[in-house]
Amino acid sequence: MRTRLTFLITLLLLGGGSLYHACAEVNIGVKADESGIKEFYLAIGDHYRAPEKEVIIVKEKGIPDDDLPVVFFLAKRAGVSPGVIIDLHLGGKSWMDITFHYGLTAEIYYLEVKKVKGPPYGKAYGHFKNKPKKDWKTIKLVDADIVNFVNLRFLSEHYGYSPDEIIKMRSKGESFVKINAKVKKARAAKKEKVPTKSVKAKAGVKAKKKK
Repeated sequence: MRTRLTFLITLLLLGGGSLYHACAEVNIGVKADESGIKEFYLAIGDHYRAPEKEVIIVKEKGIPDDDLPVVFFLAKRAGVSPGVIIDLHLGGKSWMDITFHYGLTAEIYYLEVKKVKGPPYGKAYGHFKNKPKKDWKTIKLVDADIVNFVNLRFLSEHYGYSPDEIIKMRSKGESFVKINAKVKKARAAKKEKVPTKSVKAKAGVKAKKKK
């Protein structure tokens, strides 16, 4: 009897755990669809070759959405797992501290752009403009600058989008989750126009042949 009771309790506990995780996944999905966060997570995972679940786990560790790409960027550059980067950051180290910890410098964050004025990128790029390139390794960026630089690189490289346009959106105070949604939509719209042009061109060629 006792054995049977223990077995039933175990089943209930396991069932309850599964139900909890199922509900949690549904809640995450609903919120993500409403705010564009899911698309942001998928883009991060795709760009840094990490499963979406891993991105969510990093988020649940207490890392803000805009900081998520920094975790995966540094992990890739340092050759360690995202978990190691998270532990260092949650342990009190800034993103710059972690950068130096692995023998890296601020140079890894720099991305060439045409022109930058005003916050939040004006001051960040000023660090590089005010020093000769040979001294860039001495630059110390604050966390906010690193978050802006990494997301700029991530979004521009992932979507093949102009970094200057991303800077304009960010200067308006938009989050990178929102910028990701806009850039993705813009790229999709651009792709839809290309086949239309090709069809018209083919139609033109056929018309000439008939003549």
